[in-house]
Amino acid sequence: MNSPIDIVVCLKLTARPGVADADERFAGVSPADQAALETALVLAEHSRGSVTAAAVGPVAAELALREALACGAHRAVRLDAPSALDSAEVARQLEGVVGDAAIVVCGDYSLDRGSGSVPAFLAHRLRCAQALGLVSVDHTGVVDRMLHVVRRLDGGRRELLTVPLPCVLSVEGSVARLRRAGLRDALAARTTNIDVRPSAPMAAHAATAVVTPYRPRARTMMSPGDPDPLARLRALTDATGSSTRGETVALEPGEAAERILRSLREWGYLD
Repeated sequence: MNSPIDIVVCLKLTARPGVADADERFAGVSPADQAALETALVLAEHSRGSVTAAAVGPVAAELALREALACGAHRAVRLDAPSALDSAEVARQLEGVVGDAAIVVCGDYSLDRGSGSVPAFLAHRLRCAQALGLVSVDHTGVVDRMLHVVRRLDGGRRELLTVPLPCVLSVEGSVARLRRAGLRDALAARTTNIDVRPSAPMAAHAATAVVTPYRPRARTMMSPGDPDPLARLRALTDATGSSTRGETVALEPGEAAERILRSLREWGYLD
């Protein structure tokens, strides 16, 4: 008989678009995170496993964790950290909470940035299999430690995958509908202890390279000496001058370099 497996579901509490972050009344998790929680609960039921709900953020993140406890999660862990962390740092913080979990389930997007990159960063740090952007998860395969999933591809296509454990999954909101918590469970979740852990020291990530379109260097041109404004404008724009044609020159390397530098100075690209 297979031993029970540990499952971790990662949740993120965010404010709804257009609502201030400080107003917790309108905060919640995305439909994808709700589907991730339901997927983790069903996987635990089929494998006799346990579900740990994890979140990175301030005290307000405990709202999402208590909802997970009310729905059936066995434990809740909050890493005390600022809410505005990039995806790579969130995955680094979650690495210590996930530990030796057999399955990590995440939503494929959140309600704020919606980049969906945390699961990929987390799978990289854990060095385990990953299946992202799933539209279906077959729960029956968990007893054999093999999950059969369906992944969305571009152009309306689908990809069938067999994912070995341990693994990281990210699911879309259509995968499952979160069960409704009972009144007794919801009341009990209000006073359930949440394991609050200090965040690890922030890592220094390299700045993201900014790619911009090519823009040629500004040319340095002599000031026109003619006092007439129209003549000065014609000289600056060269509107009436004839276009120059290319010239083929055969020179030795040293002479060719000197010719190039001289031409760049004449054209105004070098001082």
